[in-house]
Amino acid sequence: MKPKVAVILGPTATGKSHCGIALAKRLNGEIISGDSMLVYQKMNIGTAKPSAEELAEVTHHLVDILPPDAEFSVVDFKEKAEKLIIDINERGKLPIIVGGTGLYIKALLENYEFNAVEECSELRQELEAFAKAHGNSALHEKLQMLDPDAASRLHANDVRRIIRAIEAVRGGEKITHKKAEEWPYDAVVLGLRMERENLYARINARVDKMLSDGLIEETEKLLESGVSPDVQSMRSIGYRQITWYLQGQMDKAAAVEKLKQATRNFAKRQFTWYRQMPYIEWFDVGKEPVYEKIIEDMQQMLVEKFKLR
Repeated sequence: MKPKVAVILGPTATGKSHCGIALAKRLNGEIISGDSMLVYQKMNIGTAKPSAEELAEVTHHLVDILPPDAEFSVVDFKEKAEKLIIDINERGKLPIIVGGTGLYIKALLENYEFNAVEECSELRQELEAFAKAHGNSALHEKLQMLDPDAASRLHANDVRRIIRAIEAVRGGEKITHKKAEEWPYDAVVLGLRMERENLYARINARVDKMLSDGLIEETEKLLESGVSPDVQSMRSIGYRQITWYLQGQMDKAAAVEKLKQATRNFAKRQFTWYRQMPYIEWFDVGKEPVYEKIIEDMQQMLVEKFKLR
């Protein structure tokens, strides 16, 4: 019998955590975070991490497990989530993955295999020469065209990693799908979505709340504690733009507008991922969300699928 797993995904600011916690309480579940940023300690406001009270309501996994300067990848997530799903099932509970990182969820459910890319000395020498001739920024722009996500995580002067990222792209698919006829899990994938205009309004309001909750102060503390602005976590949406402000690269209003725009663009990219996941059962969230009805419908679907009491 395959391990059971429920998933709640959707773009940022649609209410995934709220629904996940409610369902976990009703269905004897435990939550596995499917968000690439919730793994980091001391990064609470900018990641929209559930509050301490919410985290205490049900058991959460893959939250606050790494220091801010650590790296975390889809490979790490898949490895840890696979073990957690088996463990939670063996204890008679329902694992509920909650998060919007589409690559993470897709790689786990569809059982992606991750192939190490061989280093290519000829290509590496060519790229090193290109950087010397045209500058590090030009090399970074080359990666930007090939792999925007990787480029967003790397500083323009991190030549070694930029070259490695380009090698990965040029070496073929970084991730190959395991050609299995069946998924390794008995899964139900539930999605929250809303009209774009309403979603963008919620995103803007969420950013304003993050600022009033102390996002600038949180970012300042991280930098003062010695966390480099060039590490993976600090180059994420929110911390990146506030760091620009704190370092005097732009004024506060400009940084806030950049942050809102980056978050809206991120939501667009999330939808792009979800289009590759036709098995998502979508629930429409209205302008004034009535989550109780959505949670009840999700609960009924999971009870029927997994024959829960």
